[in-house]
Amino acid sequence: MRPAEVLKQLAEMRQTYKDQGFSYNDEQQAQYDKLLQLRRKRVSTFIKSGRVSKGGLRKKEEPTKEES
Repeated sequence: MRPAEVLKQLAEMRQTYKDQGFSYNDEQQAQYDKLLQLRRKRVSTFIKSGRVSKGGLRKKEEPTKEES
């Protein structure tokens, strides 16, 4: 299954979840878990290969000391 299809189906399932009073039946829950597992697997490969932005890990600039 292509990554774009996984995201689209996850979005559809989330909307279904809301429409059904915030619950899935057993079949829907199994499908959602499968799609979520596929997505998490893809994201973990991005993390392992370093293709994820890590904006919070920047080094702060040290203040320069002004000489008198």
